[in-house]
Amino acid sequence: MLDKNGIAKRIAREVKDGMYVNLGIGIPTLVANYIPDGVNVVLQSENGILGMGPFPFEGEEDADLINAGKQTVTLLKGSSIFDSAISFGMIRSQKVNLTILGAMEVSENGDIANWKIPGKMVKGMGGAMDLVASAKNIIVAMQHVNKAGESKLLKKCDLPLTGIRCVKKIVTELAVLDILNEGGFRLLERAPGVSIEQIKNATEGKLIIEGEIPEMSI
Repeated sequence: MLDKNGIAKRIAREVKDGMYVNLGIGIPTLVANYIPDGVNVVLQSENGILGMGPFPFEGEEDADLINAGKQTVTLLKGSSIFDSAISFGMIRSQKVNLTILGAMEVSENGDIANWKIPGKMVKGMGGAMDLVASAKNIIVAMQHVNKAGESKLLKKCDLPLTGIRCVKKIVTELAVLDILNEGGFRLLERAPGVSIEQIKNATEGKLIIEGEIPEMSI
């Protein structure tokens, strides 16, 4: 099974040359560290950065340069900083090609729940509501099961929804999956050493398996 960095490395392979990419809080922020050599992308942070780089080395942090998750980041040559109103103008006008988000649950129809657990104190839905409403392409980075071993890839989300029918692809510690237009998780790749049976047992929603399923290369 993959750890969080492994999930981020695999998602980084989905990033194509010339893309503008927004990275959500959690595992998605790690993707900045694994952009393949020769692939030129512009990373956007919703708190107002265009041209974000990887995390800084220890001792080189600048407390004034943070991403939306309040982690210190670096700036690449040609980057720019602006207020969040301009940032969300970019997002709402669909200038961002790819959004990578974390999630608590995803349904087989592409619904995503990633902002609230009932009974837990939260400030609000935040920028995720704009991202899921406006993004052309959403990839989710998440754990396949929760701490109790229960599936987070469901027939129907139990938690409050952030967006409806918006997720296109999911990368977990076990697998890479597409969400079909007609519904269902189509298995594309399995993590090194992970069996089809493990993925079946960890997926509550409709799992579609067609032909040989290769191991992912990272």
